[in-house]
Amino acid sequence: DTEGLLRIKEENQKLYRRAQRHQEKKEKIQRHNRKLGDLVEKKSYDLRTQYEHLANLRRAHILELTSVIFPMEEVKTSMRDPADVSSESDNAMTSSTVSKLAEARRTTYLSGRWVCDDHNGDTSISITGPWIILPNNGDYSAYYSWVEEKKTTQGPDMEHNNPAHTISAALCYATQLVNTLSLILDVNLPKKLCNRQVKTQQGNHEFCGENLSRHRFTRAVKKLNANILHLCFSQHVNLDLLHPLHTLRNLMYLVSPDTENLGR
Repeated sequence: DTEGLLRIKEENQKLYRRAQRHQEKKEKIQRHNRKLGDLVEKKSYDLRTQYEHLANLRRAHILELTSVIFPMEEVKTSMRDPADVSSESDNAMTSSTVSKLAEARRTTYLSGRWVCDDHNGDTSISITGPWIILPNNGDYSAYYSWVEEKKTTQGPDMEHNNPAHTISAALCYATQLVNTLSLILDVNLPKKLCNRQVKTQQGNHEFCGENLSRHRFTRAVKKLNANILHLCFSQHVNLDLLHPLHTLRNLMYLVSPDTENLGR
């Protein structure tokens, strides 16, 4: 029993010395981890600083781009409400009916509810100049209506002062601006839209080439609106301001100096 007790004491001493060595290794690893933690915290702070600096550079570049090359502004239109015109020509129409028609024109179904749209039909958004405008409400039916009419009617008057050329030019500039913004912000766009004067396997570039059919035009507009919304989401633009059909207005919200996260 005495010999067994001595062996056990020797084993306990060995284990105790081994435990001490492990404790020293543990303390050494903890010191190393604390040192690495301080280094990581410093590097993280430097990275955040660089991100903020990069965001400021992106923001300045975008504001310069949209103020010099692609300025956008709201253009008031002096169009009278059709409900007001019809009320003057139809004496049988009551004032309540007129007001209801006017209210219906200024409402939009958005996110499962009807919301008032004060800009609907009353304003347009210009890009690169006051003469290149898009309807604020996203109704570009004048383009393919003109294309379909041109197929059956030919004349010199149709080549001048038609809304199709204005809509086509504005959408082409918007596409070019969106593609440039995606490069500045380093954001991959979900839809591919070409704005250059080149031939592709799929055909001409969108909007600025040959006259598009209703299906191709509508499809290209949807792709452009999707890209704009994707950029707005990436920059944390207030979702309450966005509308899926308001092409240039969404762009204005994106590049506005009031957008706090622009450049992130």
